[in-house]
Amino acid sequence: MKSFNKRGDDGTTSLLFGHRIPKYSPRPEAYGAIDEASSALGLARGLIENGDLKQIILDIQHDLFVVGSELAALPDENKKLKKRITREHTLRIESLIECYENLVEMPRRFVPPGGSPGAGSLDLARSTLRRAERRIAKLFDDGEVKNPEILCYCNRLADLLFTLARYEEGSARPDPQNPA
Repeated sequence: MKSFNKRGDDGTTSLLFGHRIPKYSPRPEAYGAIDEASSALGLARGLIENGDLKQIILDIQHDLFVVGSELAALPDENKKLKKRITREHTLRIESLIECYENLVEMPRRFVPPGGSPGAGSLDLARSTLRRAERRIAKLFDDGEVKNPEILCYCNRLADLLFTLARYEEGSARPDPQNPA
């Protein structure tokens, strides 16, 4: 199979189930930001040595495929999808936040990203996910996304990525020589 098909050469992209829209539309902006967050998570997974964190990240990347497919389907076509983000996805993320918050002292100030390569890539994924979340919120407000759990999931996931970055750094305390 070729990695190109030339159909996007006219500035449009294909949604799931074949509908074509301009590449600059809000929907591709949203699922594109999800894809970017997943790529940053892939970088984190490659940099992090902790096997448990690697598996958590891989599971999240699979969840983000589901988010992306929900965003790439028009609202009336969402019922055709085999998987959707549910409350259970969000609850799993909340459980992970609680678990890792108990393992690291969370900062009381802003923490500059980059305490380690793995933490920096988790922070990059988090900030990219926050951008995706803003795009998704607009789609939701416009009635273009019907599943409110996607917003909850992305919001919690960004919180988890912050927590995992602090865990990966091994310390949640800001540098006393450079307080925020």
